[in-house]
Amino acid sequence: MKSKFDPPPNCNRCERLKAFRDRYRNEQPAWHNAPVDTWISQRGADDVKLLIVGLAPGLQGANKTGRPFTGDYAGDLLYATLKKFEFATGKYGGHVDDELQLERSAITNAVRCVPPENKPVGAEINNCRPFLNATFVRFPNLQALVTLGKIAHDSTARALGERVAAVPFGHNRQQTMGSYQVFSSYHCSRYNTNTGRLTEAMFEDVFAAVSGFLER
Repeated sequence: MKSKFDPPPNCNRCERLKAFRDRYRNEQPAWHNAPVDTWISQRGADDVKLLIVGLAPGLQGANKTGRPFTGDYAGDLLYATLKKFEFATGKYGGHVDDELQLERSAITNAVRCVPPENKPVGAEINNCRPFLNATFVRFPNLQALVTLGKIAHDSTARALGERVAAVPFGHNRQQTMGSYQVFSSYHCSRYNTNTGRLTEAMFEDVFAAVSGFLER
């Protein structure tokens, strides 16, 4: 059953994103090629204490597989880290039928459809924000957010009624927004790791801080 918290498969809020999605429906009919739903803990919404907010589905990642951060390099690093800090269990295989399950956590994107060149424009980010707002409401025990990259961070701030200038993005920065503690990180993309902007240790530091906060 389709969740009321996620966009419909044929969402037409963004003309450019719909056209790009339709192009790949024709070129790659076996792919997901639709808005990507939030993935939640195997124990349900009440179990979720941590929400990870990414940028958007990758073309050959979530846009292909239908699950956030699944099928591309960003998922390799993210899910290895989540398993290390017990926010996920099972084997990650890069596809929706692997053994991976989330624990105490959920994963979503600020923009639910794949954008050309992985670059959504401002109007597209704004158009998708109501689904981000709805995602916060979905989890009654949510305490912590991890925002991956500046776009996800700024959209989260706006969704929570904050002035972006008052809660600036910064790697491994912690800030209170509304009733949540927000931990920001550079995005776990291949580009960021290949250039050394983000190392595995830097990424793990963010989730170590999250884990410590939730334990307190």
